Amino acid sequence: MAGINTAYNYYLSTYANQSASRYDSHKKSELRNIYNRIVKINKDSPLYKIRHSENVQKFAIDIKESTRAIKNVIASLSDAEEGIGNAFQKKIAVSSQEDIVSADYIGNSRNLNGEETFQVEVKELAAPQINLGNFLDKNRLNLKPGTYSFDLENSTSSYEFQFSISPDDTNYSIQNKLANLISNADIGLRTSVIEDSDGLSALQIESVSTGLADGEDGLFSITPQINRDSIAAIEALGIDHVAQQAQNSRFLLNGMERYSHSNTFTVNNMFELTLRGISEEDNPAIIGFKTNAEAMADNIQTLVDSYNSILHTANKYAGLQQQSTKLYQDMSSTAFTYQNSLESMGLLVEGSGEITIDRALLTEAVSDEHAKDNLSVLNNFKDMLNTKANNASLDPMKYVDKMLVTYKRPGKNLVTPYITSIYSGMMMDRYC
Repeated sequence: MAGINTAYNYYLSTYANQSASRYDSHKKSELRNIYNRIVKINKDSPLYKIRHSENVQKFAIDIKESTRAIKNVIASLSDAEEGIGNAFQKKIAVSSQEDIVSADYIGNSRNLNGEETFQVEVKELAAPQINLGNFLDKNRLNLKPGTYSFDLENSTSSYEFQFSISPDDTNYSIQNKLANLISNADIGLRTSVIEDSDGLSALQIESVSTGLADGEDGLFSITPQINRDSIAAIEALGIDHVAQQAQNSRFLLNGMERYSHSNTFTVNNMFELTLRGISEEDNPAIIGFKTNAEAMADNIQTLVDSYNSILHTANKYAGLQQQSTKLYQDMSSTAFTYQNSLESMGLLVEGSGEITIDRALLTEAVSDEHAKDNLSVLNNFKDMLNTKANNASLDPMKYVDKMLVTYKRPGKNLVTPYITSIYSGMMMDRYC
């Protein structure tokens, strides 16, 4: 299991916390096409061996995730239903008070009805429930050795927790033991052991979610089992004490009072707002759009950043994986192909292949009389980059070092039935 743990631990620690994009969802027809392409790649591939080193696994995962990021950026830049001509013209929301409320535009131009601005005045932020236990002497033990239990209930489920106390335990070790026990249960609670100015420690339990639904008194509750020892333990620890009740956010939307369970929510399925602070009285934030030129420049910057990122991935493994140069060459060729045209628009292609942007020149290029021609070049660059990213995403293993065993017999290129993807094999082979 060591091999699979290495791969999955790296993936989980590096990428699992990233939020999923709507572009990570696919139709059945798209998934079928991806599967068929993977099968074809495997069918035509020579037989080779891969050294299952940590570097190989990390490199392959980094390639997969870097190309995924590129594809998602490209997918977000143009709506297929609106046509390729609208690439880079994706609307970008802007707030007049980013420290109070930030905004992302998640709709498309067909959603707009002429009302492109609105006001938000934040009155209260949504808050989690926090239980704070008693502050105890870290080095003492206020409970006698034994086994204790308590119930923890949330809006949907009830859980029973048991913990043991040995003569060698202290209040501090018990608090940390309970913190790990509750956190590892993965039931939507965060825990920490905090200290006060006197050096005393207490267990703090905080809900991940915020706000209260109608009829809810709290997001979770802790009660001891009905026996004298467990009741005494909870009384000593004090973790059933609610220090902060959960609350909804409260704000004025164009002067009308609104509430939300969370500080992040959508408005008319067009805007995603995140409340970050309390507004000054009668001083609402204005939510609108950046100018077309500013929006296009920002969108192009996002594309360039994703392109530069995969070059960083290739260079990161240059001394560890010889085949990383092939990844670098494949991706950088997109910039060098259009270098002269890109540089005339302020996208400067360095000798390394990375692109830096002259914002002033770029803004002018997408606003002047030649804007249509310039955007056409950018579209071509984007499409070529998308093709390269798709190919790398489908077969990241072609960029890792491997030993060729044999070429397949001409005319007998039969697909290996148990391996639709060598990448999947890297992740799962030692488990299977």
